[in-house]
Amino acid sequence: MIHAVQITRREEAPAVWVVRDQVRFMGRLEGTDLTVLEVEVPPGAGTPPHRHSSPEIFRILSGEVTFGLFEDGPPRQVQAGPGTVVTVPSGVAHNYTNSGDSQASMVVVLETSMEAFFRDLGRSETPPAGPPSEDEIAAVIAACDRHAVEMVT
Repeated sequence: MIHAVQITRREEAPAVWVVRDQVRFMGRLEGTDLTVLEVEVPPGAGTPPHRHSSPEIFRILSGEVTFGLFEDGPPRQVQAGPGTVVTVPSGVAHNYTNSGDSQASMVVVLETSMEAFFRDLGRSETPPAGPPSEDEIAAVIAACDRHAVEMVT
């Protein structure tokens, strides 16, 4: 069966706020389990160390993102600027933080199971500035439990 070409313009893509990051759902590759997101990360924002079954490919479009990689051996910190691609295999603990002083933007390819996590946790309202509240942290933990995302300490 031949499927139609899909075109998603950034300004038309559905978007949600996941804590302080804005996540845009750019499209799915039909016939696969792959989704493309665009994630905008404000300065100082990011994720806690975590792991999940979905592999991820990050391509930095703008800004500076620091990735924490928690494979065998000591944790590594990798600085990633525009054009850098970071590939995280399934089950490898990782996190990211916008280590710069301007907004960072990246394209992320992952499995639709993670898209479901972002859609579940995401909110349409612009979040307040500053660190996440206790309620926001509780919502993240609950969504992690629902979507088999394991926080790593």
